[in-house]
Amino acid sequence: MARLRLIWLLLAIWGAIHPMSYFLQWFNENSYDLMAMVDAWHANPATSGLVWDLTIAAVTLTVWVLVECTQKRAWLGLLAIPATFCIGVSCGLPLYLYLRSKPAA
Repeated sequence: MARLRLIWLLLAIWGAIHPMSYFLQWFNENSYDLMAMVDAWHANPATSGLVWDLTIAAVTLTVWVLVECTQKRAWLGLLAIPATFCIGVSCGLPLYLYLRSKPAA
């Protein structure tokens, strides 16, 4: 199980760094205007579809995290929620899988 846990961690790190590099590049070129970024996300039907796909995935992940963390009282898993909405599902999902796969004490 330790190997799979390492894979989750590496995917969470990759999911944080890789997308963020594109976001930072865009912000550097467009003066850190968040609303302009939202407008760019809806530049055409293809990008709007991706935005909605990721939004629905993020909400679904959030509901799962909230339900499971509440049931198991594993509050550390809640860190996946801000990771999901501040970075993306590509970070939040593998981070949550990493946190929930922690070996029992």
